[in-house]
Amino acid sequence: MRASYKNPKELESKLRDLVDTYLEGLLDYEELEQTVAAIINANGDRVYKNGFIPTRLSTALGYERTDIIAKIAETTKQLNM
Repeated sequence: MRASYKNPKELESKLRDLVDTYLEGLLDYEELEQTVAAIINANGDRVYKNGFIPTRLSTALGYERTDIIAKIAETTKQLNM
């Protein structure tokens, strides 16, 4: 799996596909959490900047997907402290 994305559209597409796969029941929450955490760590400010998902990314993902990714980011941040 590729974790670092330089193209914002590819990053949006990967995150959207991951969360959709989870919502369809084809992916465990633990696997989703690990994958999204790896993407957040590899892409830094492009996914999570100053405690928020950038507006352009959150708009492309939609409210439900953004909420799931934000919960994972909060959990990951608390575990790393």
